[in-house]
Amino acid sequence: MSRIFLTLVLGLWACMATAQDAGFSALARLDKASSNLSEGWRGAAELRLGLSQGVPWRVFTLDAPRRVVLDFKEVDWGDLQAADLGVAEGVSAVRFGAYRPGWSRMVLDLERALAVDTAEMAVDVGTGGATLTLVLSPADTLEFAKAAGAPHDPRWDLPEPATPEISRAEDWAETIIVIDPGHGGIDPGAERGDVQEKTLMLMFARELRDVLRRAGGFEVVLTRDEDVFVSLEGRVAMAHQHQADVFVSLHADSLSQGNAKGATFYTLSEEASDAASALLAERHDRADILSGVDLSGADDEVTDVLLDLARMETEPRTETLVHSLVDALKEGGVRLNRKPLREAAFSVLKAADVPSVLVELGFMSDQQDLANLTDPGWRAAMAAGLRDGLLAWVAEDKATRALVRQ
Repeated sequence: MSRIFLTLVLGLWACMATAQDAGFSALARLDKASSNLSEGWRGAAELRLGLSQGVPWRVFTLDAPRRVVLDFKEVDWGDLQAADLGVAEGVSAVRFGAYRPGWSRMVLDLERALAVDTAEMAVDVGTGGATLTLVLSPADTLEFAKAAGAPHDPRWDLPEPATPEISRAEDWAETIIVIDPGHGGIDPGAERGDVQEKTLMLMFARELRDVLRRAGGFEVVLTRDEDVFVSLEGRVAMAHQHQADVFVSLHADSLSQGNAKGATFYTLSEEASDAASALLAERHDRADILSGVDLSGADDEVTDVLLDLARMETEPRTETLVHSLVDALKEGGVRLNRKPLREAAFSVLKAADVPSVLVELGFMSDQQDLANLTDPGWRAAMAAGLRDGLLAWVAEDKATRALVRQ
């Protein structure tokens, strides 16, 4: 990281401390009328954001792909749409939304290297209103890459390392299931009109949690219980932190290819079982990029996971799990895909020692699936089917493992 950029980052964190000392509250409202993205001098891009008050904030750049990330504590974006801000040469897209609890994020995708030239927040002493000004100027590609990087731990949403507890008595302990509502915060997932995948999945995850708790024998943990972003690695780390017995990731994507419809279950494989599954895995794994996660030091080789010796035990248990879930849903009359069992390289399934499955509850691109996903009665039937499948799997898994130990 260059000395100039490091000075900029340190200065921004100093501004954050000043803002906190001045007694700013955590939430600022965006003024759409005084916010815009425009062309500057000699290929520069200028972003101005009008806020109801000053808030702690920071800015940094990322490479591969090139992005500028702005974090705020925190901003209510109101009804702002990216198109409302305008356009600037060199900036291909703008996204914004909740990131982690108490923090908001804006991400600017760059078509070419644009370095942070000016970054400041001016606060009106009389009104308390604030204007953030960001000027991005053309930069050398190599210098941009050298200066890029999050100013501190880029995986700041990972749980703290935990000392493993004494092994549970598996014959009697509750089954720990980690339910992962896909997307969240700045990453809405699939959208169909006013319906967003992230909202549907959080609602269903809560409903499924309640159904499992009422069944007894389950301890249920959600990777997110509000509209915040959690990185793919953070979701997997949470499964390890809670010593999960099962990890279930919930999605309801949108696919125009192949007339996709009906519930579909995915397990991890280096090679996708079909083209649609490969496309879904690629789109899901782009969530971290879209949300401004620094992937420069991340290991994205699923092959390494597949070679892990722990999978020698986990893979057959995972296969039994997905078959149990599908059988239970068939018995419950829930609509399934014509080919409900599929494989793909989903990074969120890479916990080698935890049976993991990604469930597409349906596809928002299909009108009937969308109607089902928004129907409380259908969701109740789906939750009941998943419960029955999990109960059947737990009984079989414990019996099988007991035989292996003998």
